[in-house]
Amino acid sequence: MKFTIFIPAIVLTACACGPSQKPVIEYGYEVVHTYPHDPSAFTEGLFFLDGFLYESTGQEGESSVRKVRLETGEIVQKRDLPAQYFGEGIVNWRQRLIQLTYKTQVGFVYDLASFGIERQFQYPGEGWAMTQDGKRIIMSDGTPELRFWDPETLQELGRITVTDESYPVKNVNELEWIKGEIYANVWTTDRIIRIDPESGKVTGHIELAGLLNPADRIEGQTDVLNGIAYDAKLDRIFVTGKKWPKLFEIRLVKKPAAQ
Repeated sequence: MKFTIFIPAIVLTACACGPSQKPVIEYGYEVVHTYPHDPSAFTEGLFFLDGFLYESTGQEGESSVRKVRLETGEIVQKRDLPAQYFGEGIVNWRQRLIQLTYKTQVGFVYDLASFGIERQFQYPGEGWAMTQDGKRIIMSDGTPELRFWDPETLQELGRITVTDESYPVKNVNELEWIKGEIYANVWTTDRIIRIDPESGKVTGHIELAGLLNPADRIEGQTDVLNGIAYDAKLDRIFVTGKKWPKLFEIRLVKKPAAQ
């Protein structure tokens, strides 16, 4: 079960160093707006579409897909998964909603409007998260690799390895496509990384420590940062976490370069 209270530093494993790359840019944040979020939602997937948030939640017996009103946190539509499935990431493609599960190697394709199941599909390995770039689905599986899928057939087209200054990055989790880059939560950390989709190289770190006030945390329940959504029309970034009572619109603030 992906439930962790402690937040250690980002985990890297050594590899042979390749050519030098541009320095990774460090970002902090400003909170633009705070919205309510269901504190029972173990957030695994999140995206914003046509004025609503779409969210998937995890844990066996508690997993669901839902359509949520941003301003109030109201769940306006919901479909529960069968109890044996641990729901994971979601993505929209045309008039469909696609969902992964954690270790069962089964995914679901829903009608986006009704949440009616159109079909199931299978894939090897674990399922963690998805986003799309307008042409391909991008999928994470908890390893340093990201998979690219054909959005119609859901067949794999290729992979990239996510590296931070030549070191593979483990636990790449929830994904969002923002202005030509892949943004990704790194599980068990308060950090989001920005990834070049061609090379897999990390181009930026977004440090979100302190985003959720300690007074809003419940010991043994509130879990880690997870969930990134982007409103392309209004250029808004939203983030939340597993069983967080709040969802935040944030603005990135570039930190001064180290001297």
